[in-house]
Amino acid sequence: MKSEGLSASPPVIDCSGWTALLLSRALQAHNVAAARAVFTDDDIAALHTWSERIIHEIGQRTGFVLQGTALTADALPRCATIGLKIGNPAWAANHPRPRGITHIVQIVRRPDDDAPFVSESFDGAVAGIRLTPLMRWLARAQPALDANEAWAVDAFRLASGAARGHQHGNAP
Repeated sequence: MKSEGLSASPPVIDCSGWTALLLSRALQAHNVAAARAVFTDDDIAALHTWSERIIHEIGQRTGFVLQGTALTADALPRCATIGLKIGNPAWAANHPRPRGITHIVQIVRRPDDDAPFVSESFDGAVAGIRLTPLMRWLARAQPALDANEAWAVDAFRLASGAARGHQHGNAP
């Protein structure tokens, strides 16, 4: 369920809908603050899709992707988007998934001290939105990192493409 699920009763949103909502609001806020199109409407619209496709679109448009054990607290972009292959659920057949990505999370920053947290929407016994300190999340994600089943991209690198008016598919 994408962001429209927030209007349901009770409100619901899946991991890709949550990540797309966080990213699109952040990029739009940058555009407003700059009083110009730092991020293109096309780049923002491309975020409203499934988890694997979000990682693909950002990586393809920016030319930047980290994988597996390269995802460390020091190497990750400030507000990275991370896709993970977590199992092979039957519902994952709904869209092409060359990497097998079935979950996506977003690094966000606490305003007071800029501390990094991972924000994610998830199913399970206690479904909902979770906020976890980055180091704790990385420790929990270590099996996926070690198996090279995690990918990080940086949507904020799309800004250079908007500023230079690059054609999508060409890395800035």
